[in-house]
Amino acid sequence: MKFEKIHNKGQARLFNNPYLEMLTKTHPLVIWGMYLPLIIYLPYYSHNTLGYPVKTVAIIFIASIFAWSLFEYFAHRFLFHWVTDSPKMKKIVYTMHGNHHHYPRDRQRLFMPPVPSIILAALIFGAQYLIMSNYAFMFFPGFILGYLMYGTMHYAIHAWNPPFKWMKPLWRNHHLHHYKDEDKGFGVSTTFWDRIFGTMFDLRKEKEDKKKVDELKFK
Repeated sequence: MKFEKIHNKGQARLFNNPYLEMLTKTHPLVIWGMYLPLIIYLPYYSHNTLGYPVKTVAIIFIASIFAWSLFEYFAHRFLFHWVTDSPKMKKIVYTMHGNHHHYPRDRQRLFMPPVPSIILAALIFGAQYLIMSNYAFMFFPGFILGYLMYGTMHYAIHAWNPPFKWMKPLWRNHHLHHYKDEDKGFGVSTTFWDRIFGTMFDLRKEKEDKKKVDELKFK
């Protein structure tokens, strides 16, 4: 997904059909509004109806957020940056993520839009249920909360300066992923897995380019 020019205005055209094109865009609050009721209800259902202890529900819920962060890393590294010679697969990769590198200021495509999001969420829950049975009712909402936190953090990194000094490495790691080397810096909600798998930028050796960072921010 190397682009000769990164566009700081406008957004990619993904489909010629205007209705399909409309379905590729969303606002973060729409996605939060879709999933927040599930995130609240499913742990309650797990305890109140399925009879699991609060401690069990809490442990699985929290563990699933951590599991999301690992999934996020591998999905970003190997799926969203999939290198392929197939024109069809190149189109899919561009639709999923490449357009964000091409048009980093497009704030309407940071979250997966509602229709594909619901389909994918249903498939993920189905797979989790096949593996975990009723434990999926505790695991799935934490996993989805991890996704919402990831998307929100991604939005924040492109919108504002880090609110706390200790968050600056996360901001810089993602900015360098955009304008320095897209084969590093795959963590968005955390740098933990980049550090574990050796894809973290050495921030001590990277001079901060404030102009390029500013070019990636929403305005």
